Amino acid sequence: MRIPRVYIDQKIISGEIISIPVDKAHHIMHVLRLRVDDQITLFNHSGFQFDSHIVERGKKAIKIKVGEQRQNNKESSLDITICLAVTRGQQMDFSIQKAVELGVRKIIPIISEFSNIKLVNNREDNKLIHWQKIIIGATEQCGRSILTELESPITFDESVGLFTDTTKILLHPGAEQKISEIDIKNGKIIIMSGPEGGFSDDEFKKALDNNYTAVNVGPRVLRAETAVVCGLSIAQQLWGDLN
Repeated sequence: MRIPRVYIDQKIISGEIISIPVDKAHHIMHVLRLRVDDQITLFNHSGFQFDSHIVERGKKAIKIKVGEQRQNNKESSLDITICLAVTRGQQMDFSIQKAVELGVRKIIPIISEFSNIKLVNNREDNKLIHWQKIIIGATEQCGRSILTELESPITFDESVGLFTDTTKILLHPGAEQKISEIDIKNGKIIIMSGPEGGFSDDEFKKALDNNYTAVNVGPRVLRAETAVVCGLSIAQQLWGDLN
């Protein structure tokens, strides 16, 4: 049986008995259905994980005995940041989830001309909370012990001029160049992926003017979330830990 992995935002020390926050305790008891003496792996963004077990379970609280600390190196040698155009609901959730599974270090949501959703005031805050939960869940599932960094959404114009001395790649179905034809710098890449409908002509020009290289990821026009998975997978296969 696979031992569940759970992220907690607190210090973890081998040998100690720790109380688990209420929201995580609910998940452990009622979703994972773990009981006293069941094994559980804890991690906290340190790059380590801790083989642990449950020692006390109440109605709303749970205590865990922290076991052996182990190095958990599941991070890719390829440092990927993705500038990800915001898409609706499950499309965005899927893209974020797969970006985490495919080893992305940082996600920057961007609002482009053809983005079909606008984030204002409380809606942006709520989305960030929701997306962070997606990141945590994907990290627990895929075996990483360091969370992908999530930045606040910015506009396309704000994003396009970011980063220097880094290989910048624009996923674009009409591009002639293939991603495999690119030489990368310093083991770092920026991938910009558009919304349904792609980037506008003006955005495309601005990206090229800011040292992005437009590439295709095959002969077919892909959905926005499929392009994310395809682009990241090819990048990891060429320069990362899928080769």
